[in-house]
Amino acid sequence: MNVPFYLHSLGDEEIQRVTEVLSSPFLTTGPVTAEFETAFAAYLGVQHAIGVTSCTAGLFLSLKALGIGPGDEVITTPMSFIATANTILHTGAKPVFVDVEPDTGNLDVSLIEPVLTPRTKAIMPVHLYGQMVDMKRLKALAAAHRLSIIEDCAHSVESSRDGVRPGHLGTVACYSFYATKNLTCGEGGAITTNDPALAELLKKYRLHGMSKNAADRYFSSRYQHYDMEFLGYKCNLDSIHAALLISQLKSLNARLTRREQICQRYEQAFRAIPSVRFPVVRPDSVSARHLFTIWVAPDRRDAIMWELQKRGVGVAVNFRAIHLMRYYRDTFGYAPGMFPNAERIGDSTITLPLYPRLTDDQVDYVIETLRQTVA
Repeated sequence: MNVPFYLHSLGDEEIQRVTEVLSSPFLTTGPVTAEFETAFAAYLGVQHAIGVTSCTAGLFLSLKALGIGPGDEVITTPMSFIATANTILHTGAKPVFVDVEPDTGNLDVSLIEPVLTPRTKAIMPVHLYGQMVDMKRLKALAAAHRLSIIEDCAHSVESSRDGVRPGHLGTVACYSFYATKNLTCGEGGAITTNDPALAELLKKYRLHGMSKNAADRYFSSRYQHYDMEFLGYKCNLDSIHAALLISQLKSLNARLTRREQICQRYEQAFRAIPSVRFPVVRPDSVSARHLFTIWVAPDRRDAIMWELQKRGVGVAVNFRAIHLMRYYRDTFGYAPGMFPNAERIGDSTITLPLYPRLTDDQVDYVIETLRQTVA
């Protein structure tokens, strides 16, 4: 049997919405993008959503809009995709890592306060695999030290914890619509905020610092001149990509239900295999179940992963610890042993197939193949 690592669930409704855009005269950021932004904000229960080209762009623009730059420090996690820390570097600021919880892989909020300095300006938590960081505790800490919170929600559109959704307590929150995400348009992202002034600033930052975009000019009865208010960037979400996203919002919860069913079957089976562990989901939490990862012996990880591939099971590694990447070692002098929980996860993790189109037979095959492989 062959079980691909990921298959999207896009269908006729998404194709129809894109066809409508392609048949219209307006392909770039316009009414369809605005329709998605309004619907996305409503789904999350936040005031403002700003469509951008990627979560990476969203994180970078958020840092810039909050005035973070050279000489500043931003607290973040070493257990994430490299984009999280890289966006901090691109502003000229310095990422300051703290270790992660050993049972979830999420940023350990209890480790933040000892590394705060007068240069610390923000905290960038990552809601890893779809489970949220303890945002109530993080919000209290950030408020006490007058720090901004930039949530990396690339994995966590559908998540909640202690009654809190992504973007509810952070200054800003950034989302990914990359090809393998639960909500996807191939490439794309969004920023949300409850600060109207910050939302307007971010809209300008995503389009060169201009006071008006093409839609403002095109749909006006008389041509409207634009000004360039500051040096911005080119990161706006176009209507073609936005059209792919709108219809999916209606089916997000149903698709989460199917992924939860698959995860429950994985967890029940893997509890009976002593050599396999996996991240826990905290009580009073709803995980978006973006990825299902297991932890095996580091010295066997690659051999197990390659054997799974050999037997037709698609796999990935999410993620290797950022601080041990060559650039970070060479630039900042990071070395093994500095963040042991992140390092253990990075050396032992394997990501298994998880998406609504998986059949029960395929799930059973993944379970049995892993059982035979680790035996």
